[in-house]
Order: sequence, then structure tokens, then C-alpha cells
Amino acid sequence: MIRRLRIGALRLPAFGISLALLLSACGTPTPRPIGAEPGITARAPEAPALSPQMAAAADTLTRMAEQQDRLYKVAAPLLIQNAELCKGQARNLLGFTAKNRWSYPGDYNEAAHVAFGMDERLQVTGVLAGSGAARVGLQTGDVLLSAGGKPLPTGQHALTQAGSIFNKIISTQASMPMTIERRDSERQIAIPVTRACAFAIELGNADNVNAYADGARVLVTRGMINFTRDDDELAFVLARTMAHNMLNHAVTQGNKETIASIIDNLRSIVPDTSMLIGSGGIKAMPAGADAAADRLSIYLAARAGYDAEQAPAFWKRLAEAYPPSVLNGYNANHPALPARLAAVEKALGEVKTKRAGKRALTP
Repeated sequence: MIRRLRIGALRLPAFGISLALLLSACGTPTPRPIGAEPGITARAPEAPALSPQMAAAADTLTRMAEQQDRLYKVAAPLLIQNAELCKGQARNLLGFTAKNRWSYPGDYNEAAHVAFGMDERLQVTGVLAGSGAARVGLQTGDVLLSAGGKPLPTGQHALTQAGSIFNKIISTQASMPMTIERRDSERQIAIPVTRACAFAIELGNADNVNAYADGARVLVTRGMINFTRDDDELAFVLARTMAHNMLNHAVTQGNKETIASIIDNLRSIVPDTSMLIGSGGIKAMPAGADAAADRLSIYLAARAGYDAEQAPAFWKRLAEAYPPSVLNGYNANHPALPARLAAVEKALGEVKTKRAGKRALTP
């Protein structure tokens, strides 16, 4: 018999439009219940057993969120430490996302409400490490009451309505005054803006080992996340996919609409995997463009504190496990491994020389 879930230890993903405050339209972890301290499991009151269907929906959300948590943890320094390199793709953002029960479709809406306690109000679902929100102590699970003195909306359209309010404030102010509720007590905070690359970081709900960039978003599939052995390896994937966005390759190579459709699809809880048959319609990246992305990615990873020296071994291992003949895999879309590895080795040499000379790590 499945009882009401102990929600303090669980995190939920979120879907659809976010408040675009740093993670943009990303899936995000669930809030802690109000009253739960970080790292402490809150005991929810006993309730009737969940139906098998509801329990399955809650389990799906929880498993997805574990991978989303890892994505955001690894992405945080890449987004923040590389803002100056993102140029026109960087923005002043706040560093958190928020959702309510209406952020989840169908059975997952009810699972978010019944099993995890989400309601009509917007709750913080993710705080990016190193952001303004993190520095002032905003926590997952905080309920958002007002911003700039204006009450925040609730209900089915709260996300888009609140996003409009937030965007007006942060476009003209260095910080955003907010009223939040935590443990049944109201608190006043002022969240300073954070300059960061404004790419959405998405989880792809598919087992193919791949990552996609459409110019504004970075999506990493469940299969790729599972393939990476540690945070450095996942950082190489994220950095390289960010680099394709920074170099505008989805547009210049004629893949933007195709990749955008694939990302839209894979963000769904139950995507249409028929879109992944063969190459999915994606044109293979030319060697020159791929090499340029690899070179830039080494700088991105190094600036974010990751061990870029391990990148060549990772890309070789990925190519051996999933060669270009695996048509829905990463190397089918990026087949020029020799040129890519040469670019990586060259960039590693540049980074080493610049560090020795105490020069800025700029490509």
C-alpha cells in the first residue's frame, strides 16, 4: 500500500513556460514543503493511499528530477562564469524558477498536487548556485507572494502573468524586492540580478545518447546523462552544446527549425520517439563548425572550473560506444572526430599557456 509521499526529500521536474529568471523554460526540481529545512525530510500527514496510476506519475516525476538536478548543478558555473563570452546571449537574471501545480500536464498535475503538495500559488522550484537568488538565501519551496510591491498571480496562468511582472522590474532595477512565505511566515528579500548566459537547460526524456542546441536552448537526453561518468564529463557536453548556440550554428547550418522541434518534443514527459528515427532530419555538422565549437567549449569548461584536460578521453569513449553509424546518437550529428580532437588539443594548449602567463581565458 503506497501512503502519502514524504515530500521533503523529493524534487519534482516542471514543464512548460517558466519565469525565465535564469533557467528559462527548463524543467526544475520540486520545492520542499513549507516548514522543511534544507536536507531534512519533512513528514507529511498520513493520507489515503495513492492509486497505482498516481504513484506511477509521482515516481516518474521524481526520477526525472534527479537528472534535472544534476543538469542544473553542472550548468550553473558554465552559465555564470561565461557571461562575458555569451555577448548578445547574456542577460541580467535572478537565478530561480517557480512553478505551481498547473505547470504539470494531465495526471502529473494531480500527482504534483496530491502526492507533493503543490497548489495554486507559485513556489520556488530551483535556485541556481552562485546566482543573486542563492546569495540572498532564497530556498526551494519558498512561496512567492509579491514582487516590487505587486501581489503575484495564482492559478493556471500564474507563470506567464508573473513572468511579465518580473521582467519589467529586472529590466530597470539592479535588484527585485519580494515578499515570500516560508514556514508560514512572511519574509522580505531583495534579489540582485545576475549576469549569465541566458540559455535554457533542458532534460530530454529519451534514451538516445545525444544533445541538441537550437540557438536559445541546450537539451541533453537522459541517455547522454546516464552515459557521463561524472560532472566534468557532463560539463563537456553542456559546454560544447552551449558553444554551438554561441556560434549560431543551428541557423548557419540550416538545422534550427528541425532541432527546435526535437527539443520541443523531448521536453515532454512522454515524447514521440518516432522523431528520432534515423538522423531525425538533422544535417551533420561540418568539420570546421564542429572544431570551432570544440575549441570554444574548452574555454567555457576551464573558466567554469572543470577539468578540461579530460575532454579528449571522454569524446573518444563516446565515439567508441556510439559511432556515427548509430543514427540517433551524438556522433551521427557530429561525425568529424579527428578535426574535433585536434581543436580540443589546441585549445587545451592555449589554456595552459594563458594560465601560466596569468592571462585571461578568452579564446
